[in-house]
Amino acid sequence: MERETRKLIANNKKAYHDYFIDEKYEAGVELCGTEVKSMRMGKCSIKESFIRIENGEVFVYGCHVSPYEKGNIFNKDPLRVKKLLLHKAEINKLLGKIKEKGYTLVPLEVYFKGGRVKMEIGLARGKKLYDKREDIAKKDQRRETERNFKVKNLG
Repeated sequence: MERETRKLIANNKKAYHDYFIDEKYEAGVELCGTEVKSMRMGKCSIKESFIRIENGEVFVYGCHVSPYEKGNIFNKDPLRVKKLLLHKAEINKLLGKIKEKGYTLVPLEVYFKGGRVKMEIGLARGKKLYDKREDIAKKDQRRETERNFKVKNLG
C-alpha cells in the first residue's frame, strides 16, 4: 500500500494559541471546481473561520478561498459556507462533546490528500489568559535554553 502524500494548503496556528486541542478529525470539504483550482495555487485562509453543526451536518464558516483568476462566471463567493464531509457516527460524537461546557470545533489545517481537499478539525477547549501567558513563558524559556546551548557548542 502506498503512503498518501499530504500537501499543506493552509494552517491555523492561532487555534493552537487560543485553544487546547483534545481530539483531531479529518473531514472532506465539499467544493466546486474553481475553488479546487484556486486551492491548488494555495489561495486559502482559515484564520477567521469556525465550524458549526446544523441539522446533523457540519459546516465551516469564514473559510476564505480566493476566486480563481481564469474562472470568470464559474467563481463562487470567496466566503461561501462550505459543507464538511464526516461519518454520521463522528458527527453524533462531536455533537455530544460540543454540548458539554466549553467545547468547540476549530479548523486546524487544509491540505490535499490523494487529490482531494481535506480539512483537519479539532475538538477544542478555550484557553484562559493565564494559560496563554504560561505557554508564551514556556516558549521563551525553551528558546533561551536553545540559544545558550548553541553558544556553548560553538564556543
